[in-house]
Amino acid sequence: MDNIELLKNIEFAARLIREGKLVAFPTETVYGLGANAFNPYAVARIFEIKERPSFDPLIVHIADLAQLKLLVSRIDERTMKLAHKFWPGPLTIVLPKSEKVPDIVSSGLPTVGIRMPDHRIALELIRRAGCPIAAPSANKFGHISPTTADHVRKQLPEVDYILDGGKTDIGIESTVIRLTEYGFQILRYGAITQEEIEEIIPMDPTTHIDKISAPGMMKSHYSPRKMFLVASDHSIAIDKSKAGLISFTGNMEEGFRKVIKVSDRCDLRDYAVNMYEAMHRFEDDNDIEVIIAEPVAEVGIGRAIMDRLRKAEFSWKQKR
Repeated sequence: MDNIELLKNIEFAARLIREGKLVAFPTETVYGLGANAFNPYAVARIFEIKERPSFDPLIVHIADLAQLKLLVSRIDERTMKLAHKFWPGPLTIVLPKSEKVPDIVSSGLPTVGIRMPDHRIALELIRRAGCPIAAPSANKFGHISPTTADHVRKQLPEVDYILDGGKTDIGIESTVIRLTEYGFQILRYGAITQEEIEEIIPMDPTTHIDKISAPGMMKSHYSPRKMFLVASDHSIAIDKSKAGLISFTGNMEEGFRKVIKVSDRCDLRDYAVNMYEAMHRFEDDNDIEVIIAEPVAEVGIGRAIMDRLRKAEFSWKQKR
């Protein structure tokens, strides 16, 4: 696709957003299902199409800091330091919302999660739409997040338009944080690590988190329709002849019906980029009945990978 055709597609998608329609679009993390954040009727369709519970708030995507000021009631110096360091990028900051933000976006909470995506198509879409865009991942609630336009088509065929930008670069959702009196807390792990944020402001290990205040905080999420389990050791009590392995190190591959190696160099960022795609491939493979994922060390982005894997297996593990 050449630049002229791409710009025409973005302009068409932007017009649909302005008209109250839903557009799936790429970001650097995963594909989002977007609506005008100031249009509660359009946002309601997001919850309807995704079959998303109303208590699970959405993230609002912006293209510049002027839009941030429309969405929040208070911006302190720490927020601006984080924004200048990590935006555009995969960091969502939960902030006190302004009266302009419909309650349906924040699920009735007094706060709203905001980020500026590091993706030229997403940023151009937001600019041309002329409004911040509320967008969770473009998939059925609780199922595998989409990293390609085809993943969106498979799960959400009723979406008004899919803006195809190829495969996403990072492959897992943004890190979500909130600010407290004492520093920051991570509500959802992502590509921006705890250690990177601690270079800007301190971690707050003490303040209690007592409710769902950001996406991805439920115990069960990101799950394939087929049984999905994380391997705790090399002896897995399943029939490997009917199982697919999401392999990282190559140490667990013997006996499996099929193997998808997510990294040729044991790089955790490769795992993040390719993890959801591997889940989708096995989910669509008639030869595979069970999907097994190799665990990784919980350091850096490994925390985000293990967070997604545990949530993907949660409901299946409860059934065993």
